[in-house]
Amino acid sequence: MVKILLLYISLFSAPLLGQVTLQKQLELANNLFEDSLFFDAITEYKRLRYFDRAKEFDFISNFNIGLAYKAGAKLDDAARYFVSADLATSIKSEKYLAQTELVKVNILRKTTTTAFKLIDQMETSFPNKIDELKYWRGWVFMFDDNWEAASIQFSRIDTSHSLKLLSDRVQNDKYSVILAKGLSYIVPGAGQIYTGNYLSGVLSLAWNLATGYWTVSAITDNRVFDALMVGNLLFLRFYNGNVDNAEKFAIENNLKVSNEALLYLQKYYRGIKP
Repeated sequence: MVKILLLYISLFSAPLLGQVTLQKQLELANNLFEDSLFFDAITEYKRLRYFDRAKEFDFISNFNIGLAYKAGAKLDDAARYFVSADLATSIKSEKYLAQTELVKVNILRKTTTTAFKLIDQMETSFPNKIDELKYWRGWVFMFDDNWEAASIQFSRIDTSHSLKLLSDRVQNDKYSVILAKGLSYIVPGAGQIYTGNYLSGVLSLAWNLATGYWTVSAITDNRVFDALMVGNLLFLRFYNGNVDNAEKFAIENNLKVSNEALLYLQKYYRGIKP
């Protein structure tokens, strides 16, 4: 009789003991995560997943592994675990968390098409989260260097949104690559001057005027060979070089403006970030 009683106790207490053990394992992993020991935390979350036969902690372990990998800049690994977390739950709020983190990872690794596709799907699945999804769509545009489109997205949330104002400022500080090249085609050196590279612009104008003068002089003096050499080799070289330089200066400046804005977001922006 005593043996039978002990058997019953062991049968009914085993699941409870297992539950306590799994809970303690989760607490251990969470503590490591909170102490920023991310890769140690990943090991403990994976151990939790291994022993969690009923998959009771499947969502939280996958989700937190994704967060830990993201914190360690292992974005591809993070994306894989956020997908697993999404598949591990049927709870709407948990699915939204996992899918949002997946969007953030795609923003950070600049996989723009995937990020937009995910947001499109989420707008259908979570119609009550439209403003939040507009916010993340704006971030996708910023990381894609499309500040005009970002401004439009943030203005749909709030016309005075701080990120809209930032996007407008970045867009205003950038040069038009097309205009820089167009000016250089019309007046050599004008594109460089437009982009603030005054010395380069003046030198381009001077060299083009000089080679143009030499070409005309050679033609006037019936020095056809000299005219062809100067005209084809020197004038065209300086003329095309001035257009290329204007384009290069505009692109370099625009990249600098964008990178400074992204650095500001990383260091000083206090809102929610990817």
